[in-house]
Amino acid sequence: MATAQPADQQFFARLAELNEKFAARLPTTLARLDELSQALAGAGRPDVDVAPAAGELQAMLHTLAGSAATFGFRGLGHHARLLEQRLRVLRAFDVVAATEWQAWRAELDEYIRAAQLDPKALS
Repeated sequence: MATAQPADQQFFARLAELNEKFAARLPTTLARLDELSQALAGAGRPDVDVAPAAGELQAMLHTLAGSAATFGFRGLGHHARLLEQRLRVLRAFDVVAATEWQAWRAELDEYIRAAQLDPKALS
């Protein structure tokens, strides 16, 4: 078996460092997702009243979806992608029933709770 070259060692050391940074920032990211979810909860029409919060949520979920698997959080990223895609659809309509937003928020809130307990356990 070939031994690791110095460039390989540097790459894996850097990847391990990035993994640690991702994991260290995750509680803050999840807390922000929760804040944004609560902002949507108080809105009369989340599709209009809190468009900036919904936009930030969508961007954060997109980032999580794209990076989580790279850093060993495959399930976390997969669920973020599903939530982001559904949010994109909800935001595309001119009018969305409050029950649709409530159902989406319930999924988001469950995702956040599960990720706070054990982000690697999401499947």
